[in-house]
Amino acid sequence: MASRNSLVVPQANQALDQMKYEIAQELGISIPQDGYYGNMATRDTGSIGGYITRRLVQIAEQQLAGSSNNF
Repeated sequence: MASRNSLVVPQANQALDQMKYEIAQELGISIPQDGYYGNMATRDTGSIGGYITRRLVQIAEQQLAGSSNNF
């Protein structure tokens, strides 16, 4: 069964990973170097995911606002 969270643009994976590390650093959360998140608190991983979502929405809103000026 395929993952429901597959990326529409596979090349975006690297950018999302970079964003994850930047946000974790801003929040003072260290991400395990081995990639295993099992020992992290759910609150920390949820915070990272929430901030990623907020930032992606901000980026989309900025792009939409910029493109609406071109009509």
